[in-house]
Amino acid sequence: MPRSLLTPGRLAVGMQLPIQSQSTNYVQAWEADAGPDELEQIVRAADVSGFDYVAVCDHIAIPDAEAASMSTTWYDTVSTLSWIAGYTEAVHLLSHVYVPAYRHPAAVAKAWTTLDALSGGRAILGVGAGHVAGEFALLGVDHGERGRLTDHALTTIREAFRTGRVAEANIAPRSPRPDGPPIWIGGSSPAALRRAGRFGDGWLPQGTPYPEMPAAIETIHEHQERFHGERHPIDVGIITSFVHVGEPSFEPPAGTFAGDPDRIARGLGRLADLGVTQLQVRFAARSASEYADQVARFGTEVAPRLPNR
Repeated sequence: MPRSLLTPGRLAVGMQLPIQSQSTNYVQAWEADAGPDELEQIVRAADVSGFDYVAVCDHIAIPDAEAASMSTTWYDTVSTLSWIAGYTEAVHLLSHVYVPAYRHPAAVAKAWTTLDALSGGRAILGVGAGHVAGEFALLGVDHGERGRLTDHALTTIREAFRTGRVAEANIAPRSPRPDGPPIWIGGSSPAALRRAGRFGDGWLPQGTPYPEMPAAIETIHEHQERFHGERHPIDVGIITSFVHVGEPSFEPPAGTFAGDPDRIARGLGRLADLGVTQLQVRFAARSASEYADQVARFGTEVAPRLPNR
């Protein structure tokens, strides 16, 4: 069974945080009135319950045409992760996903080496090419060039992580890790799989059906051989359906995986057979306190039952 590079020897578990992004695809009703206090409650629960990472999304401004489906609440990625770093001790800090094409690569490298230094080496840079054409237009970036810009940025960022240099300039503080924060590539397009093979320490699929995961992972390894001459391990994540530990006393979101801890652990554990090394879970709940309770229950009752934990 594949092993996580993030947590060698076991299946890793993380979650994309509620509240900080409120797309209609996954937002729950209670999040509309939630803010920093509620977010802190959930993150603290993740930190003490053994979660390997928490994740924050990345959008700068939502065009009016997209507001109804995406909402307009998207916390700034690095600001939020830095805030989280200040009151946590162990949990890693992931962007899922950051769009470097929106920014100069040196600015991205600076932000992420600083976050890694301030957090004691807990940052993970998850990267995507972006998709909202109106957002690119607002920022004066050619949407059609986003793939090329992303590849260029990753080349520059990786070099800056390793050397502290961009062109004839220096970037400090340096990351406490020799190669800087791990880079996980988001997306499931052919370009994203190529990018994961070329640049990625990890892959964050976006919509890849479960049965197609092994073939997609094989494609990434083929790209590794093409760019680097050999295959090497890569963290592979998967976003699960909503989870609720125990039988919910309310109507949870459609597709919620609920039940006793053994049942949930068996079901989620089977995803490792697809080549997955880390699970990104989210919880069905009616309030921040209930969400935090679900995080704690998962950490103590489900996680120890997952494969190789």
